Amino acid sequence: MQQKKVLIISYYWPPSGGSGVQRWLKIVKYLNLYGWDPIIYTPENPEFPEIDNSLLAEIPVNTKVIKQPIWEPYHLYKKWVGLKKDDKIGAGFMSEKKKIGFTETIAVWLRGNLFIPDARKFWIKPSVKYLRTILKEENISAIISSGPPHSMHLIAMKISRLSGLPWLADFADPWTSIDFYDQLHLTKFADQRHKTLEKRVLNSASKVSVVTKTMAEEFKLLIPREYEIITNGFDESDISQLKNITPDLKFSISHIGSLVPSRNPQILWDALSKMVKEDSGFEENLEIKLVGKIDHSVIDSISKAGLLKYLRKINYLPHDKALIETKKSQLLLLLINQTPNAKGILTGKLFEYLAVERPILCIGPSDGDIADILKDTQSGKICDFDDESTLRINLESYYQDYLDKKDFPGSSNLGHYTWKNLAKTMASTLNNMVESK
Repeated sequence: MQQKKVLIISYYWPPSGGSGVQRWLKIVKYLNLYGWDPIIYTPENPEFPEIDNSLLAEIPVNTKVIKQPIWEPYHLYKKWVGLKKDDKIGAGFMSEKKKIGFTETIAVWLRGNLFIPDARKFWIKPSVKYLRTILKEENISAIISSGPPHSMHLIAMKISRLSGLPWLADFADPWTSIDFYDQLHLTKFADQRHKTLEKRVLNSASKVSVVTKTMAEEFKLLIPREYEIITNGFDESDISQLKNITPDLKFSISHIGSLVPSRNPQILWDALSKMVKEDSGFEENLEIKLVGKIDHSVIDSISKAGLLKYLRKINYLPHDKALIETKKSQLLLLLINQTPNAKGILTGKLFEYLAVERPILCIGPSDGDIADILKDTQSGKICDFDDESTLRINLESYYQDYLDKKDFPGSSNLGHYTWKNLAKTMASTLNNMVESK
């Protein structure tokens, strides 16, 4: 069967680090097994949250990557708030060193009200002009846009309209229902503009894919249509490298990834504080392991709970090394943002948590999408944001397993969540889209 070409418009691409790059890097890794050759279009000089050069080795050898310069206002933002040129900008209103002050508040207002849909909007027009030629030269059969940032969808919408090519809009996160949307200090006009563009993308795309069932249901309320649910996943080849990793000696409760203010689990710090006071053995064995960027408010909460002596803070690690810390952990901490969209949040790290087969302790909605997966895979326990009683029971159960040196039986029903199988689903979606065009 002759391979078809698909143009993938994605802001995040190696050497970008962090969770945003994983979805399309991994799908691209396997997509050509199912009849599609991906061509990546990405910025030449983007503002990445982290750099992870190890991910460059995962790009298939024959993958064509096209880069064009992008102008973003982040250098102006850094000057305004007193950051250095090489400082990274935290996601989700996270600040490792200080509380958000007046200058940051003004910058957020400008971002939400002037840069719609986001600060990458200045890349839309030059990209459309450039890609019109690329589509013809490469004999492209379909277009994919990956958002956020949602400017990528606007690029795809325009070139799809001009070329007549089918277009899939892929949402790794929501648009106007994302957890920090209400923190953008939007005017009525800006709010309406965001919502208008969101509906336009949902209505115009040939197909729309989302990562959670709840996101599909929310989008259906805006634009009634069929939405493809293609979750995030894990790469079996990554996990196969971890076979000889032994667990931490301490009872390590680990969170891997950024810890933004809305994920700060005050209920956990309170429970652990009580347990170390009540049980000298627990006090001796406890380790709180946080890997990645941590908002200052989280450290403050840990300090006030008297738990700083148990904290092991590890700065951002490349993906392969972060997986080693994940595998070593006695208990993996999965924290859902305490925001209105909490039920529909399905963090990318969940699937790698599942794959390393260490027990998971989740704090989030017990009736949300993540609870369904934990139940289906038998991979962990969950308690609601304010249910300290259940949290305490879960902690004590896992700690007893640690004392008894009880092996975790492992997760089940994981096959659907491998990136290889998800790439197959994506290819099928593309085939259906092209055939029905």
